[in-house]
Amino acid sequence: MNHIILITGGAGFIGSHLTRLFVNKYPQYKIVNLDKLTYAGNLENLKDIENQPNYTFVKGDITNGDFVNDLFEGYKFTAVLHCAAESHVDRSISDPLAFVRTNVLGTVTLLQIAKEYWKDNLNGKLFYHISTDEVYGSLGNNGFFTEETPYDPRSPYSSSKASSDHFVRAFYHTYNLPVIISNCSNNYGPYHFPEKLIPLCINNILNKKPLPIYGKGENVRDWLFVGDHVQAIDVIFHKGRTGETYNIGGHNEWKNIDIIKELCKQMDEKLGRENGESERLIIFVKDRAGHDMRYAIDATKLKNELGWKPSLQFEEGLSKTIDWYLNNTEWLNHVTSGDYQNYYETQYHKR
Repeated sequence: MNHIILITGGAGFIGSHLTRLFVNKYPQYKIVNLDKLTYAGNLENLKDIENQPNYTFVKGDITNGDFVNDLFEGYKFTAVLHCAAESHVDRSISDPLAFVRTNVLGTVTLLQIAKEYWKDNLNGKLFYHISTDEVYGSLGNNGFFTEETPYDPRSPYSSSKASSDHFVRAFYHTYNLPVIISNCSNNYGPYHFPEKLIPLCINNILNKKPLPIYGKGENVRDWLFVGDHVQAIDVIFHKGRTGETYNIGGHNEWKNIDIIKELCKQMDEKLGRENGESERLIIFVKDRAGHDMRYAIDATKLKNELGWKPSLQFEEGLSKTIDWYLNNTEWLNHVTSGDYQNYYETQYHKR
């Protein structure tokens, strides 16, 4: 069918990659990108598709029920791809209520409106909720998160995402709302806001600033290239089973300190610097409160049922990511200076 899809948070990191993929791959679909354009929402991420005939941007807040209801009435959505979320753990520690508002209240608002709007005909409808592996808590040295792993969130961020996951499942079981959830591992790649580890260190290396690493850098994460992630979402959206959860992982477990050392090595090579120059910028800082030690995803279900697997190993994906930032210093400068926030005013208010 020719879907009319609401993508929430479509100007963010993962959301912009997902929006671009669907706009370009499915010209028969109508894609509406709803984003509040907070600090992590950047319309410069989508310059290349902003004039495509099947794409529309709408600025708004998913917690505003009347506004979201009017969007459903106006566009008659057949599906929701729900990316919008507050996602930075450090910010959740300093302001947990902001995460409750967006991640919990915002998700329930969308669920309630979708339920009411679709109640007379659920055929062909889908509410796809994009979540995180952090809801599962922290692993020891062995084992992997599966779709059956009990939830054990440790931060206000992961707790808010766990709550939203539970509400999505509740709407499936209580109201028969067609839903799918996917929980992904740490993403990296182009257009990542430079408060997260990899883009922060790329930017700091470029400017020869210290590279702050929590604790001793022993925390382990499974890293997934964002392009692989949105390809997985595409497959799940079109082929996944309603009511199911799918874990999406990169099969790339790395300690934080080893990631940064690899990043330093590649940056020195690409910038023509002395080997080891960037690594000397590493400093260790007080560990994050409640810092989970290890995440690792078992994505066997996704591979066996739908045939998806990641296309890139970490070293190759990291190289592609570095190249993108080196070739897009204007984007990086706009983000770090705050100038990117003016793009909406200049581009959309003149139309």
